[in-house]
Amino acid sequence: MLVRLEKLTCEISDLNSKLILLVGPSRSGKTQLLRKLGAKFNIEPFNVGLELGRRLAATPNNKRGFSAGELLREIADKERTEDPLLLDNLELLFEPGLQINPLDLVRRLAHSKRVVAVWPGELRGDRLVYADMSHPEHRDYSRDGAVVFEI
Repeated sequence: MLVRLEKLTCEISDLNSKLILLVGPSRSGKTQLLRKLGAKFNIEPFNVGLELGRRLAATPNNKRGFSAGELLREIADKERTEDPLLLDNLELLFEPGLQINPLDLVRRLAHSKRVVAVWPGELRGDRLVYADMSHPEHRDYSRDGAVVFEI
């Protein structure tokens, strides 16, 4: 599985959107696979919840949505452009108070560089779903603009 993901990560450079989403049930090894990929490329996966949470804590509530996108871009720009950006723990981006589209934010990062991200929800048919419909953080997106790597 790691070999397939590594090959896909190298091949995706030529696509318009260079986004790979690791999708699978909870506890299926997505984070572990991302870490192994990071070891292959000699880069550390980025814990979005931890890093972004720390930075957003000092940001006024009404500016957090805009700041989340800016901070993620800053982080992506710090990485060497030839290296893929490895993202884990995206749950914070689904916070309703941020009023952002998490998938769109990650897709935009993937226009300029390869991004491999652990999707915190599931794939239902051709839809990427986060949380149950009754949950305030529920989201449902088309998988367009992303390569889904199922685990």
